[in-house]
Amino acid sequence: MKDALKQISDWLSQITELLVSLIMIGIVIGILFDDTFGVIGGIAALMTKFGDNGLAGLLALILIVVWYQKK
Repeated sequence: MKDALKQISDWLSQITELLVSLIMIGIVIGILFDDTFGVIGGIAALMTKFGDNGLAGLLALILIVVWYQKK
């Protein structure tokens, strides 16, 4: 059972790393080619939502940053 949970955890970690890499590639492509895929616009919209929620948005953003730093 522990081996199965470890394997699932490893898979999720690899998928997360892949998605982060794809987002970074999307940002670079967006900078170079005028945001073709809308990645930068999507990130801006997400940050606007965090900003509109005031303290709750700030706390949510801090929790996300802390969660990614634990890796």
